[in-house]
Amino acid sequence: MTREKRGPAAPLARPPRLRPGSRVAVVAPSGPVPADRLEEGLAILRDWGLDLVVGLHVLSVHPELDYLAGADADRAKDLQAAWCDPSVDAVLCARGGYGAHRMVDLVDWAAIRAAGPKAFVGYSDITALHEAFALRAGFATLHGPMVATDAFLKDPAAREHLRATLFEPETVRTLGLDTAAALVPGRARGVTFGGCVSLLAAGTGTPGGRTGARGGLLVIEDTGEEPYRLDGILTRLLRSGALEGVAGIVCGSWQECGPYEKVRAVLADRFGPLGIPVAEELGFGHGDAAPTIPLGVPAVLNAPSEGGRCTLTVEVPALL
Repeated sequence: MTREKRGPAAPLARPPRLRPGSRVAVVAPSGPVPADRLEEGLAILRDWGLDLVVGLHVLSVHPELDYLAGADADRAKDLQAAWCDPSVDAVLCARGGYGAHRMVDLVDWAAIRAAGPKAFVGYSDITALHEAFALRAGFATLHGPMVATDAFLKDPAAREHLRATLFEPETVRTLGLDTAAALVPGRARGVTFGGCVSLLAAGTGTPGGRTGARGGLLVIEDTGEEPYRLDGILTRLLRSGALEGVAGIVCGSWQECGPYEKVRAVLADRFGPLGIPVAEELGFGHGDAAPTIPLGVPAVLNAPSEGGRCTLTVEVPALL
């Protein structure tokens, strides 16, 4: 018999859905963006019927630290300007890479909160901003493909799932690929949070960082982290108390993290003793055909013990 875990975490404020003619801003909070890939992504968004505005520093490169899309203050200014512009309906990230947690404390989160919720999309390094929008502004966000990345440009399934989430969110409420299975069987209800797990671990102990997860459903994935490094990342999260009270855990893709049987062994070793449902291989993150995952919304994780497909079902559409 499976047990259902639940908790008191409150859902976050959801933004309005997009419609043809909605104005969308594209920003680069992390790494530098190739101009040709940006233009290719913008052309797709125009085909969706969107009106576009591009942040002033999207194509900038830091003069000394060429892994950053310009200075921290400029990247923060672009994000804040887009969010606080009342004509902008959504803010999409151009790419991840590295640098979001360098600029997150330079954003005026009171001004962001006052501007209200908007659709915000990104993954990987953008996890630092997902956490900030959740914890400092109280807004739900979308863990999904970015405008100048292969996941958006070359993966039709991932791109279409994002489009449906933005325009027709009621059509994509059951999430996950057919590979999904129970690592620890059970059923859990909670509010989704998470993203790239190494970024979640990097945020522990920082200003405004997460201090617990009671009533939350943790969704995690990563890329390029060998099993021993993944062990350290998960151990840090557990020791810090950031996962205290978590109701269930949903795992996505682990691209280039080593043989999956070794990754699975780490996940089972670190999460098994928690006594909560854990699902694996739902496919979101850096893998192919990755679905967009709403963060900050109430959801149900069903991880059946009889070998059936696991599902993560959001109880409300991701956008209003």
